[in-house]
Amino acid sequence: MTISPSLQRIISVARKETVHIRRDPSAFFFALALPILEMFMLGYAIDTNVRHIRTVVLDLCRSQQTKTLLQSFENSEDFKFVGEVSTDEELQSAIVSGRAKVGIKIPEDFSRQLERGQTAQILILVDGSESSVAGEALNVANAITLRESLQHALGDRPLPVESRPQILFNPDTRSANFFIPGLMVVMCQMMAIMLSANAIVREKENGTLEQLFMTPVRSAELILGKLIPYLVLTFVEFATILTLMNLVFQVPIHGYVITLMMLALPFVLSMLGLGLYISTQVGTREAAGQMAMGTMMPSIFLSGYVFPLDSMPLVFWYIAQIFPTTWMIDAARGVILRGAGWAELVPHSIVLWVMGLVSFALAMLKFHKRLG
Repeated sequence: MTISPSLQRIISVARKETVHIRRDPSAFFFALALPILEMFMLGYAIDTNVRHIRTVVLDLCRSQQTKTLLQSFENSEDFKFVGEVSTDEELQSAIVSGRAKVGIKIPEDFSRQLERGQTAQILILVDGSESSVAGEALNVANAITLRESLQHALGDRPLPVESRPQILFNPDTRSANFFIPGLMVVMCQMMAIMLSANAIVREKENGTLEQLFMTPVRSAELILGKLIPYLVLTFVEFATILTLMNLVFQVPIHGYVITLMMLALPFVLSMLGLGLYISTQVGTREAAGQMAMGTMMPSIFLSGYVFPLDSMPLVFWYIAQIFPTTWMIDAARGVILRGAGWAELVPHSIVLWVMGLVSFALAMLKFHKRLG
């Protein structure tokens, strides 16, 4: 089988770039070791489910009813009692100092109000400096007090209305199931942009870019040859995180992996195009790294990786749609968690391919123009 001269030159450049990668330990560490390390940190250390909120109690009644009520708070596992106080000043001080996030005050006449059939009130002070903790504390506290009220009002009679919620796809609401599919996309984005930008800039710094163009290698062949190893390396990273996600963190994959990999191809292509564009704007690897981080941060925060898109103002929701990361993260969670297939992901595929081809084509034209 005869290989065309153009393909031979692309393979030669790709082989040369592979040698550079093998000789650069920092590139290998950034490509594989760092993403895996971050995955373990996120998978084990970060938990978006708020539990064991530090709570102090001021019980001025000290009756059997108050003991039962406080036991309901503790049994929920959302509250963790870290102490009792005897005055309002101590209760306030415990929250201001950060020793507790929640303070529960039960007035002296709590039991008497219940016995008279009147409304018995309790005061719940919540530290609002952490919105997620405050929201969870308020929701659970309201649910517990509502349940206690219904028990007093209805006794043994059944509830007139009862909801039976069912959580689909992630019934245990595990944070790893939510974060790691998005992390896989974000890490591939970072690596593809950083390494592709540095690949061209490195030749500029060494003064070898002009020498390469004095060879029979054409500019398009040079670019393709240098970026192919990073395309392969990105897919290796993608597959490694996907495997560890399933085997180590027990995140089930409900869809087909081949579907996910085929969607990742245009996404990586768009990221390589962005890295190529960055390489035309800067002359050093330090500047390339700074510019890459500056372009990646908006796409990470507006992609739905950390913050839900539906909670954003409408203008930012529209801005988020122009980032390939937004579409890829939604596709990854769709395949991994919801078992989505091609029928559900046709819009994602079309958008990602359009973004990938346009991004790479524009970057190639910019690169040729800058060389000219």
